[in-house]
Amino acid sequence: MKFTIKKEVLMEAINKVSKAISSRNVIPVLAGIKFELTNKKLVLTASDNDITIQTFINCDDEEIIKVKEEGSIIIQGKYISDIVRKLPDKYINIEVVDELKILIYTDNSEFNLNGISESEYPNIDLGESKSHIELSPSVLKEIVNQTAFATSIDENKAILNGINFNITGDMLECNATDSYRLARKVIKLDKVSKENQNIVIPSRNLVEFTRIIDDSDEMVEIHIFNNKILFKYHNLLFQSRLINGTYPNTSNLLPKDHLVKLHFNINNFYDVVDRVSILTSDKDKNTVTLETDGNNLIMKSSSAEIGRVEEKMTITKDQDIDVKVSFSSKYMMDALKSFNTETVELYFVGEIKPILLKSDDDESLTQLVLPIRTY
Repeated sequence: MKFTIKKEVLMEAINKVSKAISSRNVIPVLAGIKFELTNKKLVLTASDNDITIQTFINCDDEEIIKVKEEGSIIIQGKYISDIVRKLPDKYINIEVVDELKILIYTDNSEFNLNGISESEYPNIDLGESKSHIELSPSVLKEIVNQTAFATSIDENKAILNGINFNITGDMLECNATDSYRLARKVIKLDKVSKENQNIVIPSRNLVEFTRIIDDSDEMVEIHIFNNKILFKYHNLLFQSRLINGTYPNTSNLLPKDHLVKLHFNINNFYDVVDRVSILTSDKDKNTVTLETDGNNLIMKSSSAEIGRVEEKMTITKDQDIDVKVSFSSKYMMDALKSFNTETVELYFVGEIKPILLKSDDDESLTQLVLPIRTY
């Protein structure tokens, strides 16, 4: 294998696939990036058995890459990344000599690395399914931004570590919960799915994928299998395992009726909750209390060790009913941040009933926060 490549192009490809390299990997070969070069393209692959990322660079433009000899090799990810990033030159030469010796050089620099035979790399199937759904990158990013924060980080609740994708016909319902809150996003697909799907994708893997992709007009293809999911976008393939198990029926958590609906500006309410939470402590679950008195909303918090705070703001209600409820300020602020609207409605069902957050300007998103008993 021998080629010359534009540094910034190679660096971009390495940065993408490096997200799949784990420092905790016990299999040495998976600490490397697999390079496969033909006259048509250079393919880079990395995997940690949880996710696999593959990207390619077309070889049809000699201003970007000049192929001198085809071949394949595995190069240790950390070292190739550091070397390419720190070299000041516009172009970098990479050559395999004596089968497993890698020479990386420019006019003034030369690095020699030990490589690994590509035959030692696990056989990873990145094949596509017979049918798939499509989402725009911006919609997929919005789904993840508005739900991922609500997933659980408790490894004993593995099924709740992921985002539930439930596809029925042309509707995609995405749910995330850690048992104390729920984020739900419902999207209408451009096409009817040939088969219904109900899967759970590890939240951190989805977040990682959305960090790699940009906001172009090209659609993201989503190919679903029994135990894995493949995302195809531009020159990138991103494959993740799925979480086994049955996701809980979160629809049962959503209240059907409400006593009163509070309407307010998101930024104003967020700032009030933020300020009132200053005098809470972690062991108190950052608990704050909301009360209404007519069209005044009163937020309070207190700590025996720290002190107490109270702040008011004006709101509108659909019923002349006053409410009182306590909740985690962190969970409420996370829910509020997920909305891309100026206003939000808080549906109050009862002191110990879930608090529902929705916006008239975006009916696709629902946030739910469980109250906290303070007596």
